[in-house]
Formats: sequence, structure tokens, C-alpha cells
Amino acid sequence: MTSPTAATAPVRRLTSADLPACSALAISRDWGAEEHKWRFLLTHGTGYGIDAPDGDGLAATTVLTRYAGGLAAVSMVLVAARYEGRGLGRRIMTHVLAEAGDDTVTLHATDRGRPLYEKLGFRAVGTVVTHRGRFAPAEPAGADGPGGPGAAEPRPFTEADLPALLALDAEVFGADRSPLLRDLPRFAERVLVAEEDGVLTGYASAWRNADTLVVGPVVAANAAGARRLITAVARDAGTPVRLDLRTGAPGALDGWAAAHGVTPVFPNTLMVLGHRDLPGDEHRRHAPLMVALG
Repeated sequence: MTSPTAATAPVRRLTSADLPACSALAISRDWGAEEHKWRFLLTHGTGYGIDAPDGDGLAATTVLTRYAGGLAAVSMVLVAARYEGRGLGRRIMTHVLAEAGDDTVTLHATDRGRPLYEKLGFRAVGTVVTHRGRFAPAEPAGADGPGGPGAAEPRPFTEADLPALLALDAEVFGADRSPLLRDLPRFAERVLVAEEDGVLTGYASAWRNADTLVVGPVVAANAAGARRLITAVARDAGTPVRLDLRTGAPGALDGWAAAHGVTPVFPNTLMVLGHRDLPGDEHRRHAPLMVALG
């Protein structure tokens, strides 16, 4: 029997048993282990991998997260350095796009990955810059811009808020992300909500990724509301904070974040397959839960 090569090894589904191999591959590509993140992605999405023909872990990975309503996000596209240039990235991406079917597919591309995605039919629709640093608020949590005459201070999420939060998120993202959001209070370190005249108008969460507190998603009616939520959720982080912020978008927060100590680190290109537009309301999407989830 002929042993598989990198070109012929099958694409298979990943399970939680593959977490150590996923982390090892990520570390080898300078992405960090991020086991907490990998576990969440494999719980709410479908991971695909190609086993290394030499028997040493995984040669390639990716994760496809599909939302009810026809939206899907591709992430964690990694190829082991020793197997670069053998078409594994294209092969695993082609497999994932076939699995996505007729969904609107989005991803965040690094400069290294962007040429492949363009060849597969993705187009750039924006730039998302990762910011990182110790957040230094210069004002109380609610003082950075009015949220409206009926706005209250952001407060901790409760189970009673879930129906309103799910309805708001579906409206803003144009897709039903209920399974993921129901799990958010367990995954995140903190979840806050914002109200105006008793109506839930926004929310934000913060979750721990190694030594960094990642702030996202941030959903708010306007930039002032987003600043209030970010200030409330990040002001006592005690560690560096990460924000993934779209540049040039209405009410962009990148300049404000930099002025508060969370400065630009590296860009990603937000891309969509084909000529479709992202659904939902970009004016209220201020930061993603993670770039891996669109």
C-alpha cells in the first residue's frame, strides 16, 4: 500500500482530541497556543485538518463556523512550514468552501494569506486593525460621550437579558448566532449590556486569551455607546487589552483606542467571497467576538 503524501492525505474533521495538535501547529507558525479559543471554535464550528504524512501532528487546519440565515466564517487557516508550497492551503480552503454551500462566506486575511483568498474569489471589503496595550481610561465608565437621555451605565448581563440580546445580535449581524451567544457567559470573563429607556441597545464581552483580555463583541447604537461599553469592560483589566477595530468605518474607534493606550499592532483584511455584501448593520458592529468568527 502506498503511504499518503501531503498532496494525497485526506481532509478530515477535527475533534476536541485534536486540540493539542492544533495548538502545536499554531505555535509553530507564531500564532500562540490559544487553546481556550480553539476549544470554543471547535464547539461552535467545524474544524478540518490534514494529517502530516510524516506522522508528526497536523499539516494543515481550518475552521468553518456557519450561522443560521446563510452566513459563514472561515478561520484558523494554517499550514505547517515544512509543507508550504504543496497546495495544502488551497486544498483545505476548497473543501471548506464546498461545505459552506451557498452561504455568504467571510474571513479576515493576513497579508500572507490574502493572495490565496483572492485567487479563490474573495474580495476585500475593509481593513480590521488589531490594537493591543494597557487600557488607560481618562474618565469614568459612562462619561465618554452621552448615550442618550435615557442611557444607563453598562451593567452585568443576566439570564433575563438573553432574549433581547439574541434579538439585537441577529438584527446587527444579519444571522442567528444563538448557540454561540448562549455559551458566551461561560466563555467570557465578563459580559455587560447597555440600555436606553429600558431597552437593550448594546452589549460587550471580554475574554481571556493567554495574557491578554480580548474585548469583543462590541455592539452599540453609536460610537459613544461603544466607547462607554469598552471603557466599562476594560478599565480594570489588569493586563494588556486587545481590540480588533475596523478602520474607516462610521464612528471608527481606532483613534480613540490608541489615545487610551491600546495601539495598532497589525492589520487584517476583511474579505467576502464573490460579490455579496455582509448582512446586518455595520454601523452597530464595532468589534467582533474574535476575527475568527467574522
